[in-house]
Amino acid sequence: MVSKVALLLAVLVCSQYMAQGVYVVSKAEWGGRGAKWTVGLGNYLSYAIIHHTAGSYCETRAQCNAVLQSVQNYHMDSLGWPDIGYNFLIGGDGNVYEGRGWNNMGAHAAEWNPYSIGISFLGNYNWDTLEPNMISAAQQLLNDAVNRGQLSSGYILYGHRQVSATECPGTHIWNEIRGWSHWSG
Repeated sequence: MVSKVALLLAVLVCSQYMAQGVYVVSKAEWGGRGAKWTVGLGNYLSYAIIHHTAGSYCETRAQCNAVLQSVQNYHMDSLGWPDIGYNFLIGGDGNVYEGRGWNNMGAHAAEWNPYSIGISFLGNYNWDTLEPNMISAAQQLLNDAVNRGQLSSGYILYGHRQVSATECPGTHIWNEIRGWSHWSG
């Protein structure tokens, strides 16, 4: 009986993450630390900002878990932030990983944080290349953000370099997102 209840609970928890379409690997699943504190983020936001972590690339769930933990440790321990800076991250394995998640303000683009969600690809896309499963995951995540009301249907997509003096999100991502429907130059 206990195993049936545990299975039912697992199905219900997973269905919450899949209800909107794309599966999001929870922070607990990738071994992330809890946030020291959070600030709420409104709905129907006007912007989504795309980043790269400019660090290690990962191709497997185990590699991505380690890279995510490293990014979170850097953000929290070196920069003094309360959590990893991005709302979501995408690995070379094609998975979407929870950062700060839905409805929590990120620390990814200075003055833009209260008006945007931040999505970062794990790796350095000045030399790493995007795979089709990563592009699909990002686009599904953006669609989910609209469907759940986190982003407005007319949101504007920017690369980080459009709102800050940086090379981020790297040349390969930059070239890719300029063809997406919500991108604005």
